[in-house]
Amino acid sequence: MIQRPPSQSIPSRPGSYLFKDEEGRVLYVGKAKSLRNRLNSYFQQLSNLPIRTQQMLEEAQSLDWIQVTNEAEALMLEHNLIQEHQPRYNVRLRDDKSYPYLAVTVSDKWPRATLIRGKLKKANRYFGPYVDVGAIRDTLDLLQRTFPLRTCSDAKYKRHERLGKPCLDFHIKKCCGPCVDEVTEEGYQNLVTELLQFLEGDTENVLSALKKEMESASSAQEYERAARLRDNLLNVQKAAERQLMVGTRSEDFDVLGVEQDELGASVHTFLIRKGKVMGQRSLTVDKTQEMTGEALIAKVLEKIYIEKSPMGYPKRVFVPELPENKEFFESWLSELRGSNVRVTVPVRGDKRSLMETVTINARDAFQRNRLKRATDHNTRSRALSELQQYLNLPNAPLRIECFDMSHIQGTNYVGSMVVMEDGLPKKKDYRRFKIQRVAGNDDYAAMEEVISRRLSNYITELEKPINERNAFSYTPQLILVDGGKGQLSAALKAFKKLSIDQSIPVAAIAKKNEEIFIPDRHAPIEIPRGSEALYLIQRIRDESHRFAVSYHRQLRSKTMTGSALEGIPGIGKVRAARLVKEFGSVKKIQQATLEDLENLPWLPSNAAKAVYQKFTSPPSTAGSGYGR
Repeated sequence: MIQRPPSQSIPSRPGSYLFKDEEGRVLYVGKAKSLRNRLNSYFQQLSNLPIRTQQMLEEAQSLDWIQVTNEAEALMLEHNLIQEHQPRYNVRLRDDKSYPYLAVTVSDKWPRATLIRGKLKKANRYFGPYVDVGAIRDTLDLLQRTFPLRTCSDAKYKRHERLGKPCLDFHIKKCCGPCVDEVTEEGYQNLVTELLQFLEGDTENVLSALKKEMESASSAQEYERAARLRDNLLNVQKAAERQLMVGTRSEDFDVLGVEQDELGASVHTFLIRKGKVMGQRSLTVDKTQEMTGEALIAKVLEKIYIEKSPMGYPKRVFVPELPENKEFFESWLSELRGSNVRVTVPVRGDKRSLMETVTINARDAFQRNRLKRATDHNTRSRALSELQQYLNLPNAPLRIECFDMSHIQGTNYVGSMVVMEDGLPKKKDYRRFKIQRVAGNDDYAAMEEVISRRLSNYITELEKPINERNAFSYTPQLILVDGGKGQLSAALKAFKKLSIDQSIPVAAIAKKNEEIFIPDRHAPIEIPRGSEALYLIQRIRDESHRFAVSYHRQLRSKTMTGSALEGIPGIGKVRAARLVKEFGSVKKIQQATLEDLENLPWLPSNAAKAVYQKFTSPPSTAGSGYGR
């Protein structure tokens, strides 16, 4: 059953809210003038609530909400979310409303225009939803006079086709009579095309014609007819203005809002399709290293658009700060969409105001997440308790050590050990290992070496007096290795070689499907998605990978620098490192002129000439050479 969120964490603004089950499926969508007041009404004694509400709350495991600016927007947002998610507890609407759409059945031989409610079919074109159904009926009546398409059902159409007689709509000029061959198929399709253009926003031609007809009727002193045309004109304008939550015309764009500090960030996205907010997405980012705003936006864009959305790709993406490599993202998204996509920062106007609304949601999510992880010790305790349960550990793993390897084709082989205590990183206990006893590419042997060295240090430290021991003397409640059964076997082999009994639990996490392998069990353990235990394991696995890769890159950089500058007279390790620092890379040293090198006050003239000659002389045909 869902736990009640802190009341102060719930905004008092209008919006929509979503109850979800443990698998993330939406159970119920509602709307409220004040989210705080409405949601607080759910968290009372269950017996005071309706039976169906009790069942929903018992099944729900999480709660999300989206803030908007007014009650009308909350209403439209609720409807769009219900259409997208089809939550089963929303089958019976409390206000018993179903919003109408104007549909054009474009897949039919003789398409018809009609108002529909309920489930939408992919084969049709839809416009709406609309709140003022009376205005839409009046507008459709007007459009029938301008674009006289049939509005009858298929059964009625076939009946009149058999009779060879048109219905009343034909006689009052609201239908062009396709059932009695009064219009060609080509002519009918032209009417369909013109109607769709009008509904898509190209209203100028129709409005101009109506104005001229109204003015003509007025000039002829046909005032009643002029009044009717005036009302029709207002109805057309009302239909053309579309009931949008944002904007004044149909648009496809996404808006990102960000709230962050030096340790993490929350990102909230509104997905606007045809001018309506059709969905939203929130991301939480834990910064494992310093990250600029441009880098953060780039990572977020990758995450959001790497998986195709059922709503397609937007024409524009509005962000609070331009991402790194903006041109790449525009090119990539343009290719995915099939037309140009721009990534921009809104400076003023409606889009800027909308971004401020999105940012409010991001700030709200950020504060809730920070409250949950920083001040709520229960979350970390629950993760450790779940991990103990799923892995059948004797105790909650208060200290977890995770190991990973990094190399390129067996070169610069390194290992990492990262530590989490009480669910939080303990960076002062992190360790890096340069592989010493493994030749070539052998991850299993490398893992065995690293675990052996860690356990050897553990044994050595235990033999010392307590006041002289270091971090290796701590007994982990869980050793986690990145990989599958092979890495797990390698770790167990290290225990066996050192004659250490299996009092320290060991497990392996495979990247594919996030499966966990433990000793003496053939089948992997699948920890439920969305559980705090899986989140904790993913965090420590990702951190160990990051730590290993950073050490590997450091060694590789030193190796590349040493090999390129090795053997140059007057250039030792210190001067080689200083040269790289001065120019920024070995490649720039290779491109430097003799004058550039001689201008370095700390580099002797003969050494500068030797470096220049090294990279400008043609390679020797007798030796291997280092020529450019």
